[in-house]
Amino acid sequence: MHFPLLQDIVVLLGFSVVVVLLLQRLRLPSVLGFLVTGIIIGPFGFGLIENPEQVELLSEIGVILLMFVIGMELSLKQLASMKRTVFLGGFMQVGLSIVVTAFIFFVLGSSWNEAVFTGFLFSLSSTAIVLKILYDRNEITAPHGRMALGILIFQDIIVVPMMLVTPIMAGNSANIVNEVLFLLLKSGLVLALTYIGAKYLVPRGMFLIAQTKSKELFLLATIALCFTVAFVTASAGLSLAFGAFLAGLIISESDYSHQATSTILPFRELFISFFFISIGMLLDLDFFVRNAVMILLMVLVVFILKGGVVSLTALALRYSMKTVILSGMALFQVGEFAFILSRVGIENGLLSPQMNQYFLSVSVFTMLLTPFIFLFSGNTANFILRKLAPGVGGNKIDREVSLSAEAANGPEDHLLIIGYGINGTNLSKAAKYADIPYMVLELNPEIVQKEKAKGEPIIYGDAMQEHMLEAVNVKKARVVVIAISDPRATKAIVANIRHLSPSVHIVVRTRYVKEIKSLLALGADEVIPEEFETSIEIFSRVLTNFLVPIDELESLVDSVRADNYQVFQSRKPLRTFSSSTIPDFKISCVRVMAESGSVVGRTIEEIDVRKKFGVNVLAVSRKGQIIKTVFPTLKLLRNDLVFVSGDQEHIDSFYKAVT
Repeated sequence: MHFPLLQDIVVLLGFSVVVVLLLQRLRLPSVLGFLVTGIIIGPFGFGLIENPEQVELLSEIGVILLMFVIGMELSLKQLASMKRTVFLGGFMQVGLSIVVTAFIFFVLGSSWNEAVFTGFLFSLSSTAIVLKILYDRNEITAPHGRMALGILIFQDIIVVPMMLVTPIMAGNSANIVNEVLFLLLKSGLVLALTYIGAKYLVPRGMFLIAQTKSKELFLLATIALCFTVAFVTASAGLSLAFGAFLAGLIISESDYSHQATSTILPFRELFISFFFISIGMLLDLDFFVRNAVMILLMVLVVFILKGGVVSLTALALRYSMKTVILSGMALFQVGEFAFILSRVGIENGLLSPQMNQYFLSVSVFTMLLTPFIFLFSGNTANFILRKLAPGVGGNKIDREVSLSAEAANGPEDHLLIIGYGINGTNLSKAAKYADIPYMVLELNPEIVQKEKAKGEPIIYGDAMQEHMLEAVNVKKARVVVIAISDPRATKAIVANIRHLSPSVHIVVRTRYVKEIKSLLALGADEVIPEEFETSIEIFSRVLTNFLVPIDELESLVDSVRADNYQVFQSRKPLRTFSSSTIPDFKISCVRVMAESGSVVGRTIEEIDVRKKFGVNVLAVSRKGQIIKTVFPTLKLLRNDLVFVSGDQEHIDSFYKAVT
């Protein structure tokens, strides 16, 4: 049997592994490796792919999952705080880019409608590449990351009206007004359903699914929600990517966004690699070589003009000079949605085949340049500021503070508790009492819901996934306590924590001593087994009751723990403990109950307690007050609590006399 798609996937993955590995050794981004892989195996390279259309379909899934994760990292409240960047900034960037590009092409001899359509194409940037790089560099919440995200969201929205306007400009459409009004109506309905789902439907549904504790069901529900919303928005005339972004926003309003992100990440990484490879496959190497000078000149013009427009937009929004420069360098490329729009232009005669080849070459080449530009963007921005504008940008504060800056940085020097059972609960109470900042990671949705309502800093998620550990800022924690009962999960968590942070102090609660060595080998600093800690508590109390000196008792406990509890597992005598001879006597508390008799109402001297009963009176408790110093003249009264020492026989004799 022959499976063309499977063969293509094998070729894709095999070549990408080799190319990305080579580029990683050169410290170059993996995105670049995927793009190069596409160029090598594509129809204009070695032609190793039989079904490029199916690869392109897989790449669409990658874009959907990328936008879904980005949406989950935000919230409706945070998105609302970006409205000025999205609408004003996006409108300025797209509008100015169209005007500048259209003017240039009109001067060069294109008709007005061809020039405007070309402006449409060059106004769009690459959502997938830019957001992927920003996400990998942990810069989504930085000012330039927020600027880029806002503009890209607007571009994803505006590409639909562009597609509607294109046939009108070519004279091939009927009634544009009705189409636009119908699109606005459908868009409003989609946004309303998004809000209702985020506030009321999805949190309850995800809670019921999380209650089952089935990872498979949670994964299916998460992906189903993503693709359902994407399908609905696409049916309404919006883009799939925008729909996936809305789906992410819906989940972000629930307690399950971090866990959903952790679940989706492996699939996103796989499918987004297909996307970058498919972009690389579009580059016609023969055409590029024959027209290299013109293409490189166009790339330079696009970099200067489009980057300048983005920077001007950021400046108008009153961002700092450094953010202005970084934003321009981030969004200079031509994006993937322009490829979809270019097909509409070809169908309506607004884009010639030769111009389309120039456009594709410039687009792919700018995408290839993007990882390099990001790599040196920080140093370049600092150099420009030092040379051209000394003193500017360093002291000026961005008008819009980074998205969720507190969430991005998270707590520092805190206690992280993994598992909210008896041990985790008691530890959180102790931390609260001692005013120690702490966070809790728990996989039981009922506990999370209940404790979150009480104000506990608790998050739903599986600590076996590194993304969850990053969400609770494990790298900046002082101590991590793992208090769960699953040995396999405990080992995986210890390994993941140690991979993320070599310095954080890890304390592990386990059930059995036999697990100590493996946990210590994985990176745990302290391992406390329940089976023998209980034994230690029991023998400590027993030996205390037998009046073993405290220093000897502490020495025994320390030696047991230092030896990893081996003393309990062997029959050899304990050499480190040599107690003093323990006298055969007890300390007891006796209540004086008799109304009268040989004891009640008389002094200790009159009773002659030591001689008559053979006990010593150590202290007396009377009406809640402790009389620690007992003089011979002290009288014993009814209801007194008398603390006496002696052997059991003499204590019994005294007890009979006072009751």
